[in-house]
Amino acid sequence: MQSIASSTFSYLILASNIFLAMWGSLGLIEYLFGVSFIPLQNTAFPRGVQLLHWIGITATGWIYIAGYFTRWSLTPFAMVIAYAVLATLCFIETIDFLTNRGRYLAMAAEYAAYIGISFFLFRSRRMQSHFANL
Repeated sequence: MQSIASSTFSYLILASNIFLAMWGSLGLIEYLFGVSFIPLQNTAFPRGVQLLHWIGITATGWIYIAGYFTRWSLTPFAMVIAYAVLATLCFIETIDFLTNRGRYLAMAAEYAAYIGISFFLFRSRRMQSHFANL
């Protein structure tokens, strides 16, 4: 059972990073060139913060995808760095710019996801085996 759960979770992490890479790439294209398939920019964020937002999301997704498929042994470490960047951006966006009532809960959920995924990348046998040189 643990093997099935571990396998499923590893594929969910991969799928979520594919989504991040695509979403971030589309947001970055929209930001840089004004080409919009669906509006992705958050008007509550200043332009500089929005640019960092899209760069962080795009880089996080593509780093994991590349690391996963090349079995790069430093992928878990790179992801902790990427999550630290995204968590910092999330904090700034939440505290300084967002006004919706659920913003702090969303921030806490985002942080919990980063922590949970990081633990899984470092501690699960499946991921230790996948990123063999850990």
